[in-house]
Amino acid sequence: MPNTGGKGDAKAQATGVKPGQNAPRTGRLARTAIAGAAAARMGVAQLGHKAKGLLRDAAAEKQAQAEHDAQLGRIVFAALNQLKGTALKASQLLSMELGLLPPALRQELARAHYQVTPLNRALVIKVLRQELGASPEALFGHFEPQAFAAASLGQVHAARLAGGQPVAVKLQYPGMAHTVASDMQLLRGLLLPLAASSSKLPNSGIVTQVLDDIERKLADELDYTHEAQALQWFAEHLCLDGVVIPLPVPALCTRRVLTMQRLQGFHLQEWLQTQPSQALRDHYGQLLFDCFMRSTFALHHLHADPHPGNYLFMEDGRLGLLDFGCTRVLDASFCTAVQTVWSALLRSPVDMASVQRAYVAMGLIRADVSAHTFANQLMPALASLQDWQCLPFTQAVYDFAQHPAYPEQSAEDQRIALQFLQTVAPDMPYFDRAYLGLVQMLKAIGARVRTSNLWIGGDQLHE
Repeated sequence: MPNTGGKGDAKAQATGVKPGQNAPRTGRLARTAIAGAAAARMGVAQLGHKAKGLLRDAAAEKQAQAEHDAQLGRIVFAALNQLKGTALKASQLLSMELGLLPPALRQELARAHYQVTPLNRALVIKVLRQELGASPEALFGHFEPQAFAAASLGQVHAARLAGGQPVAVKLQYPGMAHTVASDMQLLRGLLLPLAASSSKLPNSGIVTQVLDDIERKLADELDYTHEAQALQWFAEHLCLDGVVIPLPVPALCTRRVLTMQRLQGFHLQEWLQTQPSQALRDHYGQLLFDCFMRSTFALHHLHADPHPGNYLFMEDGRLGLLDFGCTRVLDASFCTAVQTVWSALLRSPVDMASVQRAYVAMGLIRADVSAHTFANQLMPALASLQDWQCLPFTQAVYDFAQHPAYPEQSAEDQRIALQFLQTVAPDMPYFDRAYLGLVQMLKAIGARVRTSNLWIGGDQLHE
């Protein structure tokens, strides 16, 4: 049977966790003790790594560094996993900050995508009474007490309105909003010392900037009225044939409860198990690609949570978009800069001057970097990432099944890139996450997509 809205894949399915188990720890002392223990473990691990480094040759250093990064990631993740809730959500977001953390550390934090904390029936009823002033039986014609999807901040129940309309009801776990500030402060206590002592992380100012942005975004995600407004806005403005967005039910929406239309369809892995034809793969891939391009470069509004569980493949050929808790209004100048950079990279020869001007405009590098230094030091260090981003636009129709994996920079390239990095454009983390998620989706689908478009292109492209 197809799913009915919400995340039905690995992120959302109950993974053997019984209702009420592993509830978030909301006591300040308990949370502080967990973070303190993690900081101590990280300190010991770093001292041990440095001591052993005296005995390693250059050939063994690369593997040892990767193992050390993974060890630090396991320590941070273990602490965040004990804290649950907003701390676990922060772990998800950090794992998608491609330029912030070493790859092995990010991979450990990415495990947060698979953690769930389901509420028991009594707490479900309590949340509904507190937010909407009545029991489920009084609010809905039918309400399923067992959630069909659960993630780090809340869970989703199937229900029907009194008139029979199917809806999805998203409930936030109790106590989440009260832990955001303290959890982020604890996370700063773990990562800022690491940034100060490691050349593999940006400077402390940039790390602070990213963590501050995550804190603001968590506060937004915990106010479901923002998500209801985003659902309404995208439904009215993202007018693409074949794309459907569930509308909210305003009378049944509060800061901690979101009621919306329930869509019928398959999530990615379920849909792939039906062995869809290449024509269907291409059809849905084109919808995903067009949705991203139009949202970014025409509307300047981004659906910025790239998880596969946020898409439904509907039996009538439509694509359902879910979970608008993480959206971003993009600055027009940022979108123009991205267009400039990618189009300049696609020209032959590459238009180095346009790329440099755009990077300066975004605040990524200083204006006093010489053209020679930019072309001969920074650009080679970024080449693998730039090539990966632009490759789909080198052909009028691109086969994403053949797209390479996201490139891992060498330690030296990473060091050079961080040396030039002045700040992170506020919109960039959201754009990077959304684009990475798009490419991963299209690769998993095996879609052949018409990438020729109105916004990105080079002088000799698609001739």
